[in-house]
Amino acid sequence: MIKYIFIFILIFVLSYIKLNRNEFNEDTLYLGTSLPKTGIMKAMGHNVYVGANAYFNYANEMGLLPDNKKIKLLWYDDKYEPELTKENLSKLIDSNRLFALFGLVGTPTVKNILPELTKLEIPFIAPFTGASFLRNEQLSSFINFRSSYQEEIDQIVTYLHDKKGIKRFAVFYQNDTFGEEGYVSLIKSLSNKRLNIEGEGMYKRNTLSIRHAFLEIKSHNPEAIIMIGAYEANAHFIKKAKEDESFKDTIFCNISFGDANEMVNELNDSTSNILFSQVVPPYYDNRIRIVAEYRNIMKKYFPKEPLGFISLESFLAAKTTVEAIRQIDGDITQAKFLKAIKNLPTNTLEGIKIEYKNHQLLNKVYLYEYKNNNFKEIKYD
Repeated sequence: MIKYIFIFILIFVLSYIKLNRNEFNEDTLYLGTSLPKTGIMKAMGHNVYVGANAYFNYANEMGLLPDNKKIKLLWYDDKYEPELTKENLSKLIDSNRLFALFGLVGTPTVKNILPELTKLEIPFIAPFTGASFLRNEQLSSFINFRSSYQEEIDQIVTYLHDKKGIKRFAVFYQNDTFGEEGYVSLIKSLSNKRLNIEGEGMYKRNTLSIRHAFLEIKSHNPEAIIMIGAYEANAHFIKKAKEDESFKDTIFCNISFGDANEMVNELNDSTSNILFSQVVPPYYDNRIRIVAEYRNIMKKYFPKEPLGFISLESFLAAKTTVEAIRQIDGDITQAKFLKAIKNLPTNTLEGIKIEYKNHQLLNKVYLYEYKNNNFKEIKYD
């Protein structure tokens, strides 16, 4: 009898420990991220960081979390290199009791840690990638915030083909999983229009080695080039193309990961014939209530930082994270959080509809051109 009582007590104690290990009753909830804070992609990593922290700082100061808890974003620099991302994940997990991972930047970086992420079963929130492999029903703890690369490229191709009559598309892409995602997405989009890729060129990640890609694409005389690259590489290609008469009428099309704001800075506003797709509305439009909130909060906590699409997206993802935590009744657990974020009201971001479907919260793509020192949204039926 004593033996059975001991076993019962042991099972109870172990169950209690396990249960409480999954509860986050500490004063601070820690989120972890790995992003490029140095290297060729540092501007994007920085913009993700300040956008998120602007809202987290606001939530902390205003006491928005239950029981006046605080939220803290821990980060390590991966320079947009997948092996460093893996090292950073180990550091984050080994050194901290993480509530969730948030805002990791890049398709190749996330792809490299996917096996570890699936084993951890920790909430993986709002990665800055539109990769198809993250939109998998089996990845129940992964919450994508942004629309997919496929949706962005579909929108670009539909607009240029159906409204502009363009039929000759080329692709400039990064030679890794990010570039491959864009390349495959473009093939699918063009096949829907009974078109093929007319010219392609790739470059090595974290470099500006575009010469071979430039010559390959030039030889095919494309009407439009879909650019699946980092902002400096894309801008470097466009600068070179604008010096060549062969490209005088070519339209250069950049998806959101290309960081439109940084590209404009790199191009010194020489932005004729450039198209940008984005997953968020204009960051300057105060008529959208959540955008006005973003502008005010950024001004308070990061007054010297320029506003832009990337920091707005990060800010919005941070707000949905906070709002999901606020929806939790009782003890805070990761399971309750995942359920809450998947069921947030559609008007949580006032002026921007969210709805969890296709394993993402945002389901709209915007197209822009840059004229008269500002991004102008392209609206078409």
